Amino acid sequence: MPNDKRRTKLSNFLEGYGRRVQFSVFECFLSLDQMRQLDEKVKKLVEPVEDNVRFYWISEEAVSRALVIGSEAPQPPPKYYVI
Repeated sequence: MPNDKRRTKLSNFLEGYGRRVQFSVFECFLSLDQMRQLDEKVKKLVEPVEDNVRFYWISEEAVSRALVIGSEAPQPPPKYYVI
């Protein structure tokens, strides 16, 4: 994504959906339908000719089998919050 202003706007937006695990990598625990909705929102924030955004939907079973070196293993969000 060549435009820093657009990159920052997208990064800030994505932080509302998941956890940043690398500079440009986010883990978002979403259903396939939620991910499709997020895809539609992200399309409005990027320039497809210049930018490169990828979504990978990984099943819950695959997440539980992830091997991680050097950071915390993927943790799904809590089922509920107490405020």
